[in-house]
Amino acid sequence: MPWKRGITLKSKSELAAMREAGRINALALEAARKMVAPGVSTAEVDAAAAAVIRKHGAKPAFLGYPGPYPYPAVTTVSVNEELVHGIPGKRKLIEGDIVSVDCGTILDGYVGDSAFSMAVGAANPLGQKLLRVTEQALEVGISQMVVGNRTGDVSAAIQELVEGNGLFVVRDYTGHGVGRAMHEDPQVPNYGERGRGPRLRPGMVIALEPMVLVGTDETRVLEDQWTVVSADGSLTAHFEHTVAVTEEGPQILTLP
Repeated sequence: MPWKRGITLKSKSELAAMREAGRINALALEAARKMVAPGVSTAEVDAAAAAVIRKHGAKPAFLGYPGPYPYPAVTTVSVNEELVHGIPGKRKLIEGDIVSVDCGTILDGYVGDSAFSMAVGAANPLGQKLLRVTEQALEVGISQMVVGNRTGDVSAAIQELVEGNGLFVVRDYTGHGVGRAMHEDPQVPNYGERGRGPRLRPGMVIALEPMVLVGTDETRVLEDQWTVVSADGSLTAHFEHTVAVTEEGPQILTLP
């Protein structure tokens, strides 16, 4: 995937622009969340998010994104063992599925990037734990995004929370800086050591995204060359927010 090297600090006006892109992205994800139900296809979930982005005059960040071939949808919709980058299509959701929806929106040249996971209907106890722990991992990671900390402090907090609950963090995919490009420095893995990595400074913006697996930290990519699944077929979940480091503390830019 394309990666813009070098950490770019955003001004207050740039953060305001990113907050508006993030707001539209959040609304798109809300529309996708409302579509999730037994019998609904993943393509229908994608279409709901796409309609919101178009309505607000923004552009989808994922559609056509470079990879093994241009990404063919507005969102990624990943189900159960599919961790990230699931391509929406004819697959129908069923009761008990864990579905993760990731979306990116471009407005005035700035990107908002966020994701959620949820159960279709009622999850089993393991699915409920997975969702709870993954969302908590995002929250604890955000809490560490304060001026003077290092990216390793964020990564370690996520890893400690997840592994302390007997689950696994992915090793092959990371959180990342975001701004005018969807993938910028720094990379922020979901594992790490406190006191290591770049120091957090005001104006840094990071798409923080814990990706959690039930049975393993290993993954593989399906024949479609995009969809990433757990190597053992176990359940996965993914939550994400775009977060700015400021003197006043971390600010989530992807809220409705």
